[in-house]
Amino acid sequence: MKFYDTLQLDPQIIKGMMGRSSAKKEKIKLGTAMFLRSLLIVLFAILFISILSSAFGSENTPMAVVIFCILLSVRFVDFGYSIKDELLTLSVVFLILLLSPVAAYSVFPLLGFLINAVSFFTILLITCDKPEMGNGGLFSFAYIYLSGNPVYGYALVQRFYLAATGLLICGLIFYAKHKDKNKEIRFIQKIKLARISDFKYPWMIRISIGVGAILSLGLALHLERFMWAGFACGSLLSEYSQNPKIKERLAQKLIGVLAGSALFYLIYWLLPAELHSIIGPLGGFCLGFCVDYKYKTAMNCLGALMIASPLHGLQASIFLRITDTIIGIVFAFSFYYLYEKCISAKLHTAS
Repeated sequence: MKFYDTLQLDPQIIKGMMGRSSAKKEKIKLGTAMFLRSLLIVLFAILFISILSSAFGSENTPMAVVIFCILLSVRFVDFGYSIKDELLTLSVVFLILLLSPVAAYSVFPLLGFLINAVSFFTILLITCDKPEMGNGGLFSFAYIYLSGNPVYGYALVQRFYLAATGLLICGLIFYAKHKDKNKEIRFIQKIKLARISDFKYPWMIRISIGVGAILSLGLALHLERFMWAGFACGSLLSEYSQNPKIKERLAQKLIGVLAGSALFYLIYWLLPAELHSIIGPLGGFCLGFCVDYKYKTAMNCLGALMIASPLHGLQASIFLRITDTIIGIVFAFSFYYLYEKCISAKLHTAS
């Protein structure tokens, strides 16, 4: 395998290759690839997001982050049907991400729940032909992040232009990478063949209702940075498995947030104030070496708390991060078992 090809691999795959290799030279090569991969992604993210934020306003940095994440995904994961339909539905996804979080934030919680649940289900239906590839988690993050950072007026107009720019960039890469796949399969065919007995559709319904409900709950209770509760809920419900280890994942999420918050507190006090801005990129860099869910959660805390601490203060930000996460995972845990008992059984009976 060429070194460039190794750079494209997921850290879990690289670590597995290192574990199976007995040659020291090969291990060094793989370790170097993992290091460079993480460094290059962080540097590209800083450059990409900074350029878009400068061009379209700092209020739209969240949309720039979402576009960057989608950009990384579409290089490898297609939607499972012809490129013509994929580009059309990708446009629909961007339109939903632009408008639905703002609309749901502007109405009363029950209507907001319906907007969020239907919008998110539509995104999953479009993008998750193979949920095991991770599109559910990606778009769960994207939708929740934008729900927590709505804009209005001129900033919304700027976000529209940013979304159009992101669609153009992602669309070009999508076309280059997937234009020769699934040429005879149309999106409408996928919809006609959809059956409730196929596990991925009940999974889509479950996560859509769960994400819609936690976002509406956050709005109704006026939770500070309620998107953090949404992230915790969405990450637990997005696991694509007929027997998800939700208790284990809940425990890992809580451990990761506690450890990440403690690590942020320590680094924040050790570093001089003028270097605090590097904490987020440092977390992103370390994320490139993480395989376990709890370590990924801990590293994600660094960037989240770096953004929140200037707004809420160090201690209040950490308190919010931990509290919102607990709300999110308790809600997800309760919702999952209630859903399985009251709704999932009826869906299986109907099928």
